Amino acid sequence: MTQLHRLVVNGEEIDVEASGLTPLSTVLRERLGLTATKVACGRGECGACTVLVGGRPRMACATPAVLVREPVWTSEGLAAETADLRAEFADTGAFQCGFCTPGQVVHACSLLRDEADRPAAGRRERVAHALSGNLCRCTGYQAITESVCRIAEARRG
Repeated sequence: MTQLHRLVVNGEEIDVEASGLTPLSTVLRERLGLTATKVACGRGECGACTVLVGGRPRMACATPAVLVREPVWTSEGLAAETADLRAEFADTGAFQCGFCTPGQVVHACSLLRDEADRPAAGRRERVAHALSGNLCRCTGYQAITESVCRIAEARRG
């Protein structure tokens, strides 16, 4: 049974029809056309579908849309805020096939907000640990971690 549910997505209030088990990723991709949110595993294990819900990373494929009460931000909605990070990803080769990149960037966006007031000491380890839930089969993570650390330093400074 579908029901009407109000979401705030990328700053815009939107009414969507969804059943109790419809994943947020389905609503974003198929009903709203926000296709940067990728679905790979469909079980909340890989991070390709990462979005921000209430400012925190959440796996959209494992989140029922009707349970979302806080604002949702996708890669498309974070484009301006993450322009420097995406440029750094390109400059350092932090993505290759690009499938995981939107999820990586969204998660890194949240992490960079948290890193704004944290000391540089230990940053590499914090970043690597925080992004470990976003799987990438191409890069080996070094360039991804380095890109996030460079942007954290640049924004700080």
